[in-house]
Amino acid sequence: MRCTVRALLIPLLLVGCGDTTHDEEPPETIGIERITFDALFVVNGASDSVSVIDASTNEVAGTIELAHGRFPHHLNLSPDKAELLLAVPGADFSGGHANGHGGHGGVPGALLRLDATTGETLAVAQFEAPNHNGLFVGGEVWTSQMVVDGEVLVLDSATLELREVLAAGAYPAEVTLSSDGKYAFAANTFSYDVTVYDAVTRAIVKTIPVGQAPVGAWAGSNNVMYVDNERTKDLTAIDATTLEVVRTYPLGFTPAMAAMSPDGEVWVTDTDNGMVVFYAVDSDVKLGQVATAAGAHAIAFSTDGTAAYISNQEAGSVTVIDVASHAVTKTIPVGEKPNGMVFRPR
Repeated sequence: MRCTVRALLIPLLLVGCGDTTHDEEPPETIGIERITFDALFVVNGASDSVSVIDASTNEVAGTIELAHGRFPHHLNLSPDKAELLLAVPGADFSGGHANGHGGHGGVPGALLRLDATTGETLAVAQFEAPNHNGLFVGGEVWTSQMVVDGEVLVLDSATLELREVLAAGAYPAEVTLSSDGKYAFAANTFSYDVTVYDAVTRAIVKTIPVGQAPVGAWAGSNNVMYVDNERTKDLTAIDATTLEVVRTYPLGFTPAMAAMSPDGEVWVTDTDNGMVVFYAVDSDVKLGQVATAAGAHAIAFSTDGTAAYISNQEAGSVTVIDVASHAVTKTIPVGEKPNGMVFRPR
């Protein structure tokens, strides 16, 4: 077991696994005034911050700054909407994960548990290797270690202390959950497969080959997981009930993320050409596309399903799209290299 986890429950230091000696101060956030509105949280990788957008005005209402950490990446919202998990891999993946992982294996990562209404840090865990995201799974938190002999770490949801180390493939990136909550998926970028775990027992159920350089298995409301494969520039659809591949979407561009829209389309961000492309949910038929801006990356939808948000890494902006008409309604300037996003209703 190679992991070194330093878990910090503010203000109490708690020991996780292995040697807890770190020269650097643990990353922490600087909170903002309490959020009382429907909010879109946008992680700014190169600005080391999180922009908080008021969804009623589509204006930035506050900025949560990150201290003692570099290149925050993705974040997730707890089921009760009270907390956020912010991954701080310490590495810049904006140039692509297929080329980036191998050069960042020795960079220490971190995971922060935040108050979702103020952005204040509640707990911190530090790791030997980068981690792509954090995920609430039942009463636990899961995150990856992007190394050759990949690992998924199971942490206590309150303290972020280590509970168990699970085996994964080479350089696991995103750890995600099926829409029914039964299985967790780790996308293994360098072994070109996805490891599937029973979310309750933590046992490995299956390893599924996909395209080359998968980054995330994104859950659709139809209980299908859509895996974005950067090197082969396609999308693998996996039935999360049978754990079988049901189709492959031949994209022809580098995907950054996939999501199922509230009206039943598969949306895929085209980071090469700065747009979002729409596909049928039951076939690989392309339905259309909308230009956003350079480096289109993450996708988030408002709770009522009327608005979509696309983060544009190279443009430093978020594009707002009307879901029904596919029309761009606004472009919101944020920080540098925005990537992960999550929508939180008040």
